[in-house]
Amino acid sequence: MIECQNVSFSYPASGIPGNDTQTGGALQNISCTIEDGSFVLLCGPSGCGKTTMTRLLNGLIPHYHEGNFTGSVRLDGKDTRELSLFDISLKVGSVFQNPRSQFFNVDTTSELAFGPENHGMPEEIVRERVNRVAGQLKLEPLLDRSIFSLSGGEKQKIACGSAAAVDPRIYVLDEPSSNLDTYAISDFRQLLSILKAQGKTIIISEHRLYYLSGLFDRVLYLKDGEIQGDYSAKEFTGLSAKQRDEMGLRPLSLDGLKEITGPVSHRSDSSWMLSNISFSYKHEPEILHIPEAVFPVGKATAVIGHNGAGKSTLSRCLCGLEKRCRGLVQDQERAYSQKERLRLCYMVMQDVNHQLFTESVLDEILLSMRDEDKEKAEQILDGMDLLPYKDCHPMSLSGGQKQRVAVASAITSERPLVLFDEPTSGLDLLHMRQVAKVVNQVTDTGRTAVVVTHDPEFILRCCEFVLHLENGQVQESYSIEDSDGRNRLLKFFLNDMEKEVSMK
Repeated sequence: MIECQNVSFSYPASGIPGNDTQTGGALQNISCTIEDGSFVLLCGPSGCGKTTMTRLLNGLIPHYHEGNFTGSVRLDGKDTRELSLFDISLKVGSVFQNPRSQFFNVDTTSELAFGPENHGMPEEIVRERVNRVAGQLKLEPLLDRSIFSLSGGEKQKIACGSAAAVDPRIYVLDEPSSNLDTYAISDFRQLLSILKAQGKTIIISEHRLYYLSGLFDRVLYLKDGEIQGDYSAKEFTGLSAKQRDEMGLRPLSLDGLKEITGPVSHRSDSSWMLSNISFSYKHEPEILHIPEAVFPVGKATAVIGHNGAGKSTLSRCLCGLEKRCRGLVQDQERAYSQKERLRLCYMVMQDVNHQLFTESVLDEILLSMRDEDKEKAEQILDGMDLLPYKDCHPMSLSGGQKQRVAVASAITSERPLVLFDEPTSGLDLLHMRQVAKVVNQVTDTGRTAVVVTHDPEFILRCCEFVLHLENGQVQESYSIEDSDGRNRLLKFFLNDMEKEVSMK
């Protein structure tokens, strides 16, 4: 059992006006009890304190993250401040929002074995745990692979498997589905079902709610650092779609996708053309092979496909980040070399921590501008709900807030080709829709947007064209400005969900 008694926590000074001690994510007066064997969903708008709550429950606060901590968190009656992280990790397994932050090895099999080995389990037990988790999460194709060659979704699956291999009694998971495709989400849901049937305690912070329907017993709704709603599963599912929408929450099902209105169509008489694009990591087989592909200039193109299809690799090749990429990228006028594409494109990475460089959010936006304009930068921040954080260090923000800073920087860059790699991971309903409007703003000015995403609602709100990749090749490409194209897109996502729905 976990007990939180009058817990308040704030991170070190961040520069927010009127508040010298906390950033988004601070918690105030949290009191709750999580019973053994319960399945608890933590939800709420970006920056409401969900990640901070998970850090309290797995002991990272106060043992790793510093700040002003009052009240107490008790694990089986013992204050977590009096327990070591090693002791806590025997009982509590964690999956973080950014899987890279929890890897200790360079290959996948060793990563799955690390937890059991670290706790001194016999070799035969370690091997049994690795094989069992690999089977449950469909990880067999990922075994004996380099961590560095995995896609973001594949890394997330390995992180989930690493936590499960220790076989803790309590699981604390922070946005575990953020980079997973629908196949992987279905496998992950199945694992959660197994853990629940085993009587494990599961605490999961999520924006995607549809795959958890029928699993959670209780919902804690956080807003502004406080628990503003404590619902049973029946009470939460009994809320109307409009009520959940007003709370800033994603839908409990994907049934409403067909009703979403797409962006205003942009006329385009020219295309970007890819010829003989190929890429392989050193000492790895070729993972990208595209003889020919086209997508329209001045529109938003969604790049879809399952985890490991080569979507993120393609985006990095397009913008010139991969020197080993071979082939031609051209528009109607000319072909662009790898170095020229570095100046031509702007990319919002899957892990935005790699592209936040300055000491404040405002400076981050100004850095992307050709000519610094503080007033314009502040207007852009205001449109992304980031103006109160303009003086904060970017790395002090929540995952969703960092994502929006990177997106805001992309807008201000005024580059003709803007690439977004999973731009809605970690974003709530409001800010997902906000980023969709940003993509529309990019194409309204005649620039081209390429969006790598597993988020069908986001695609329908801002994209007009689709490139479908599988196994490093373009399987099909089509417009979604008409009903036929929209139906093809929905078929891809909804067919993937059939296996999950059958398990509910």
